[in-house]
Amino acid sequence: MSDPFKNKTWWLIGASEGLGRALAKEMDARGAHVILSARSTDKLAQVASSISAYTIVPLDVTSKDSVMAAWDSAKDADGVLYCVGAYEPMSARDWDADAVEMMIETNFTGAARVLSHVVPAFVKRGDGHIMLIGSLSGYRGLPDAIGYGASKAALMHLAENLLIDLKGTGVSVQMANPGFIDTRLTQKNDFKMPQLMQPDAAARHVMQAIDKGRFETAFPRPFSLLFTLGRFLPRRLFNRLFG
Repeated sequence: MSDPFKNKTWWLIGASEGLGRALAKEMDARGAHVILSARSTDKLAQVASSISAYTIVPLDVTSKDSVMAAWDSAKDADGVLYCVGAYEPMSARDWDADAVEMMIETNFTGAARVLSHVVPAFVKRGDGHIMLIGSLSGYRGLPDAIGYGASKAALMHLAENLLIDLKGTGVSVQMANPGFIDTRLTQKNDFKMPQLMQPDAAARHVMQAIDKGRFETAFPRPFSLLFTLGRFLPRRLFNRLFG
């Protein structure tokens, strides 16, 4: 099996901080040229200062024009990794329409907007690699996850659609579903987060998943088993465990 990173170009979307920043360093260490995309060019420049082979391509996934312009600079990429994340902890009782729509627009619609360019090009080429970063919260409904959980569930479902439709095209599709990662997003939580990971550790999980080539990876264990196996629990029992 060929190395998915050495002498390859990866378009890393959501590269400015957290998991994305850690992934940029991991990809660089494996010999990849990394196209760094996010909204903040200042933060991208900071990431670029710690790696050797990169291109900075500013991108706002909520803008069709921005996505189209970025794709024009990234269209020769061998792989695309979408790890953009927007998160606001919120109960349905405290519904904030703007925040909910922002999470859906960023976590799911933005990915679809990017993939509308990537997928046809990869299929035409007969080659390419797509990795989408979902979340353990996407497996079943959870408390205080209005907007975030639904948007990640939609992204994970999209990955499943792609896997089926792109079979035999030469395009690889994968998704990685992490638990809690210590970032500015999870720092908004006011509860104890089981098996809280540092971004570097989470990035290594994603890299290993890409290396192994399996479609779906959930981590860290054993925490992730509560969600992957929890899909088969009676809903009342699952809700009692997490409510």
